[in-house]
Amino acid sequence: MNKTLLAAVSLALTATPAFAQDETKPFTVSGSVALVTDYRFRGVSQSDEKAAIQAGFTVTHETGLYGSVWGSNLAGWGTFGGANMELDLVAGYKLAVSEGLTLDVGATWYMYPGGYDNTDFIEPYAKLSGSFGPASATLGVAYAPKQEALGPAYLSGAGYSNNFPVPQQPGATDDNLYLWGDVSGGVPGTPVTVKAHLGFSEGNRGLGPFGTSVSPTGAYMDWMVGADLALGPVVLGVAYVDTDISNAERQYLLPNFGSTVDGSQIASGRFVGSITAAF
Repeated sequence: MNKTLLAAVSLALTATPAFAQDETKPFTVSGSVALVTDYRFRGVSQSDEKAAIQAGFTVTHETGLYGSVWGSNLAGWGTFGGANMELDLVAGYKLAVSEGLTLDVGATWYMYPGGYDNTDFIEPYAKLSGSFGPASATLGVAYAPKQEALGPAYLSGAGYSNNFPVPQQPGATDDNLYLWGDVSGGVPGTPVTVKAHLGFSEGNRGLGPFGTSVSPTGAYMDWMVGADLALGPVVLGVAYVDTDISNAERQYLLPNFGSTVDGSQIASGRFVGSITAAF
């Protein structure tokens, strides 16, 4: 998974040093806490274009097995059945396939505490990462098999608004495919890293059991370009995040697929800032 995905979120999960510990111990623990100006998941705001606090930690065994927990507050479109928090449980295995090339396979269980059980879903993933001089790159695929949380219970936003809490297709299931690529590289002689992301999502065209969707228009692309500034254990980041979801495409998702404040497009281009601290 590329918790795929938004650079500020990925940074909070992966770009943190381990706790100080005896190198002979088989386990390594790392963690971080971050403040982001907007929680974007695959290009779409999950915090109603408002700030979010996010934290996570990872335990890694010397064999390559690892497990992690990550959480963020939610608002608006991202609340998934009344939840105000997303909690991700991840388990995986990393294997060095050659010098500078790593294969990472695992699965993410997306949970929404306080919401309903049929909003949770699981998504296995595989990533291949490599380093090329000062640059690094990752290619990934995540496939969520058919589940009710991904099913088009409502065929449109109007259907959800008019029929809630009675879905037009009760118990509908669907799957979702996400493909992505990330690249990053340090600027020589500086503490700055530049980064970019491109992703493609394909799944249900419609809304899930509580009016949300992982792939709201059926298929769309998201991208990001940005930079990070490392200041010791603190990293300052800025990124421009966008999707190719047009205003015309989002019409059938309204009123759900818009800011609760002014109805604006929650998948349009936006600068996202972040402050991340390792612990």
